[in-house]
Amino acid sequence: MTVKQLSMPELADACGQLGITNVGLWREPVQSHGLEATAKLVRDAGLTVTTLCRGGFFTAIDPKERAEALADNRRAVDEAATLGTDVLVLVSGGLPAGSRDLHGARERIADALGELGPYAEERGVKLAIEPLHPMYASDRCVVSTLAQALDLAERFPARQVGVTVDTYHIWWDDTAPEQIARAGASGRIHTFQLADWTTPLPEGVLTGRGQIGDGAIDMREWKGYVEAAGYAGAIEVELFNDGLWARDGREVLAETAERFVEHVIR
Repeated sequence: MTVKQLSMPELADACGQLGITNVGLWREPVQSHGLEATAKLVRDAGLTVTTLCRGGFFTAIDPKERAEALADNRRAVDEAATLGTDVLVLVSGGLPAGSRDLHGARERIADALGELGPYAEERGVKLAIEPLHPMYASDRCVVSTLAQALDLAERFPARQVGVTVDTYHIWWDDTAPEQIARAGASGRIHTFQLADWTTPLPEGVLTGRGQIGDGAIDMREWKGYVEAAGYAGAIEVELFNDGLWARDGREVLAETAERFVEHVIR
């Protein structure tokens, strides 16, 4: 999604030119190109799919809507398995229209995980609950902190349910380092994502994720936390940014790789 202006073949080609061997995919571009075609494309390009994003949106009260959400998540698990990734990232869902019941919404997420977790495990896929910044709690994700995400995940085996650690969503939380250690102790850090926090936020706030190095987050500090917790997996950069999307995608990809080296690796 960082370079969603690139087609899937263009993305694979650009990654090859830059020496990038890992890619996190979103379902919509995959479906647009075709699931089997995408799976073949990334294999032929020597790319490892680190995660598939996104499943979730489990908070519906209406039984029909709940059944539809679960069916879509089972499809997402199947897609992840076909693409060769063992992690499906979950954005859990916001409050249903007219509801103010955060506790009830979170319990419906737990119920859904109880149904989906065994299905995912049978297909070699782990579910990664991603807490989103509290500004998204009403419409997108009632899970706002790593503590809340872990309270849900720990009801299930780590081989079924863990968490996504995303700097953009948790950098403000002074309890997050402790929760990263908690997640690592039980093997529940299923993916680690980076984006910077820049202000002012755009209208709608969804596309405010800043390029690495442009904002307030110390990326090396957060990398240190997850490594100390035992995480040794891939690190993803996930940027929703209208300014970046308006630029040449290959240029943005190259810039992102350079920023990653400068602000994360060095």
